[in-house]
Amino acid sequence: MPRLAAVLLTLLCATVSLAQPGAYANREQALKDLSASDAAQRAVAVTWIANHGTQADAEALARRLSDESPIVRGIAEQGLWVLWTRSGDKAIDALMAKAAEQMQEQRFNEAIATLSEVIRRRPAFAEGWNRRATVLYLAGEYEKSLADCDEVMKRNQQHFGALAGYGQIYFQLERYDKAIAYWRRALEVNPNMTGVEINIKGAEQLLAEKRRRAI
Repeated sequence: MPRLAAVLLTLLCATVSLAQPGAYANREQALKDLSASDAAQRAVAVTWIANHGTQADAEALARRLSDESPIVRGIAEQGLWVLWTRSGDKAIDALMAKAAEQMQEQRFNEAIATLSEVIRRRPAFAEGWNRRATVLYLAGEYEKSLADCDEVMKRNQQHFGALAGYGQIYFQLERYDKAIAYWRRALEVNPNMTGVEINIKGAEQLLAEKRRRAI
């Protein structure tokens, strides 16, 4: 998803640049326009921040997840993934790309090793931990995945992907109450996750059945 989001945002930025040459001279101007009255202007600002901003801009971008415009909300969600995935270090970004290919090819042990190197080199980079948590989950290493999710949240408390990840793990462990709690937390940060809403309904049904059997 992050790679696709980057492509979409790059295309949108190119379109914007054609309509408004040099849309922003600096990030301060773009940050200001995140609260503009015009939705199209907010969309331009969100895209610019996603492509040119820093990790410090994530909180401002996350506020657009509750924007009145569904277009702005969608761009903000994809934009956060782009922002979170960009480390600012070409070597780290290359390792992240390598790990993504290994994940896609289900070479999980190799992906874990690559991401462990990312974490060793850049322990403050939350997305390195999040990506490894994802691979560990896919490999069935649920407890280790939970530990990596903890590390993500220490560095990025608005990471709705990690919050949703907790839910997936606890669901697999049949701890439906905790899965529901974490999914609800994810929705508090990002109310646009319709898949998470569906997951909650399913987990609530399973939890009710589990409690009935326990009586």
